Amino acid sequence: MYTEIEIKSLINKALTSTITRNSPVELYDPILYSISLGGKRIRPTLCLLCYNLFKETIDNNILMPAIGIEIFHGFTLIHDDIMDNAEIRRGNTTVHKKWDRNTAILSGDAMCIESYRLVSQTNPNYLSQVLGIFSKTAAQVCEGQQFDINFEKKLLISEDDYLMMINLKTAAMIAASAKIGAIVGEASISDCENFYQFGYNLGMAFQIQDDVLDTYGNPSLFGKLIGGDIVSNKKTFLLVSALIRAQGQQMSNLENLLKTNDITNEEKIKRTKEIFDELEIKQLADAKVNHYFKTAMEYFDKIDINPYRKETVIRFVNDLINRNY
Repeated sequence: MYTEIEIKSLINKALTSTITRNSPVELYDPILYSISLGGKRIRPTLCLLCYNLFKETIDNNILMPAIGIEIFHGFTLIHDDIMDNAEIRRGNTTVHKKWDRNTAILSGDAMCIESYRLVSQTNPNYLSQVLGIFSKTAAQVCEGQQFDINFEKKLLISEDDYLMMINLKTAAMIAASAKIGAIVGEASISDCENFYQFGYNLGMAFQIQDDVLDTYGNPSLFGKLIGGDIVSNKKTFLLVSALIRAQGQQMSNLENLLKTNDITNEEKIKRTKEIFDELEIKQLADAKVNHYFKTAMEYFDKIDINPYRKETVIRFVNDLINRNY
């Protein structure tokens, strides 16, 4: 069994060797820069951990698809930052701010294409199945982003609407990562589905926790400006829940904060957090995170493999859900 550190080392080495400084440099330098910013590598790590539960050696049949998943994720981040006009990603200047909008769009497109080249290098026996899952999930991510954009134009959305959006935008790719690892690892059909549900619920927990950290996290650890979601009126679990529960003056104050441009970002963040605190929104979000994480582990428990082999995965997901960045 590989350790999490060994797996992440494999991932980082493969990333740096796969993407090289080709010509034109204006296209590839932003890609190399984006990759160099690091990140949690959740998706490829989970893919390889799930594969390693069944196979002792990690080779290119699974490493290349795992890298392809991470490259696709990087592409979505570059384009998301453009759409959000974000200035900071992982504590560094975003690609479209460091270069320009058109360069960022084109470099992101190249990453999307590269992701398919890498995913297609999987075991030929499972290529059709893996490409099918990857393509369906890639489309779901785009659907989720469009719902996210649509929701920006609405004052009120339901909790179900929000959960549907993050299912598509975040949880689906984490679920697919786990399932692809299981498929190439030759797990049973029922276990492959358990891996998918495990990854899906883990992804839901991860995204809601990310919403919490954007407002309540430590800026020196989080890698983004704290309160950025509040400043941009982004529909997070916190804001959606607050709008559902706020009444009277609280609702009026919250609506005014969403509309006004007459106060500083710092003041907007401070006042919005005060409303969140009054409504105990963080506690609601924490409870939802715990619900999804508990469900994820229930599916993981169903997977038919010796419990001692599961320990590395369990440590990985526990660290992920207990993170403060």
